[in-house]
Amino acid sequence: MSLTTSTPTVVADPHPARGRVLVAMLLGFVGTGVAAAGSWIPSLWADEVTSIMSAQRSIPSLMQMLGQVDAVHGLYYAGLHAWGSVFGFSPFSVRIPSAVAVGFATAAVVLLADRLGSRRVAVLAGVVCALLPRVTYMGEEARSFAFSAAIVAWLTFLLIVALGREGRAVAIWVLYGALLAVGIFVFLYVALFAVVHAIVVFTARVSRRIIARWAIATGSGLLAAAPVLVYAFREHGQVAYLGTIEQLAPDTLFSGLWFGQWTFAVIAWGTIVVAVIVEVGRMRTRRASRMPVLLDESGAPSLVFVGLVWLLVPTLVLISMHAFVPDFTARYVSFCAPAAALLVASGVDDLFAVRRWIGSAAGALVILLALPVYAAQRTPYAKNDADYAEISAVLGAHAKTGDAVVFDESTRPSRRPRLAKYGYPAGFDDLEDVTLQTSYLDGLTLRDYAFTVQSAAILGRFDGVDRVWMIEYAPSPGHADTYGVRDLEAIGYHATSTRIPTHRGLITLYERAP
Repeated sequence: MSLTTSTPTVVADPHPARGRVLVAMLLGFVGTGVAAAGSWIPSLWADEVTSIMSAQRSIPSLMQMLGQVDAVHGLYYAGLHAWGSVFGFSPFSVRIPSAVAVGFATAAVVLLADRLGSRRVAVLAGVVCALLPRVTYMGEEARSFAFSAAIVAWLTFLLIVALGREGRAVAIWVLYGALLAVGIFVFLYVALFAVVHAIVVFTARVSRRIIARWAIATGSGLLAAAPVLVYAFREHGQVAYLGTIEQLAPDTLFSGLWFGQWTFAVIAWGTIVVAVIVEVGRMRTRRASRMPVLLDESGAPSLVFVGLVWLLVPTLVLISMHAFVPDFTARYVSFCAPAAALLVASGVDDLFAVRRWIGSAAGALVILLALPVYAAQRTPYAKNDADYAEISAVLGAHAKTGDAVVFDESTRPSRRPRLAKYGYPAGFDDLEDVTLQTSYLDGLTLRDYAFTVQSAAILGRFDGVDRVWMIEYAPSPGHADTYGVRDLEAIGYHATSTRIPTHRGLITLYERAP
């Protein structure tokens, strides 16, 4: 196909749609199934419990809270509120929506790869997306990251479709702008895809009319999302702690962002390098033929180019800004994982073109190396070493009706054992939370407020209580915080021989002498 340098090119769909939707649906179901399998095994961790606590508020209470904190997660919390009202808030229930979102992301990846590449690349991309460690991790997590990945995947697919429709795309552009706005409400950094897609649009050799429609749709989406952008600026102090933690270590950047483990990362990056090298060769051929180097032979944006812009631009923007404003952690670029799947699949497909057995071996290696990472994600303490499920199970097995519980309040909020009470309430049903001052439901924050043991005792909270379960944070054996222990002893309690260590805690029974 010959392209001039002066006439805009209509980016058309070079492949028949027959079978495309069926393949996308099939692999989407695979993605959901893979993400959902075993998702109930890992204990909920602090951020997931925060999701549950926020979602269990009434809508008026939630709206009030969002005016003070976590406005950037408001739409996700509202959705989880509706879901939990019907299906409950068990670990499996609250994680299922993320698994479904993974299915939608996988389907969009398949459609995009089929349109810009080939059916083989599409199938490979769908399989890789369903098994990619970052995808399987966010697919078993009660947070918004899987939804952000699905939204940007569909945004990118809609963009490519709209670029190929000169006069029949008004409805698509309206949907594009609406989805962009929803995406920003779901996860703030979806706004970066205005930049990602600008790069794609301005290299696609499309007409000024299409560029204008994209600009209007994008501007409308950003304008509609202005409220959450304003609240995000006001509440940015919430993530200031990111500046105190090493976020840019080589291990994080090389494997932690999307690949989860070094061996898998080496193979994944290797296939991406192959895809880039082959694409550079194609660019030279296109340049020699006086074709736009960033478009394929059909006039559509190159799949590898789209994948690279998607993978790298948001990541590099957030990393570069992190030195000035703490804004980066590995989970924040989860929405780039589908792009990694596209690039890995493209590299494997290029190896198929060299020798079928080489491509088959590379594909099999990607799948086989992903499986141990996947299995490790479905272990009891896989989520940030959280052991809230274990804490609740221990108390459910040993505590008696009328016993009291005291939680370690000295460690940082994301590690406090008190969160076990809200993630796994069954073990606490018959216990008295004697130090509770103000429930999070009665305030505008994400946490309870608690009295010290001494203050609770002065208020008579321990009157008539003969047995107290102390739950301390213990990052390693013999290193418990000892929060409130002396105060318990001062009011007449003594530690019994019932001391039960958990993965990151120590549960001790204290009794008061008759």
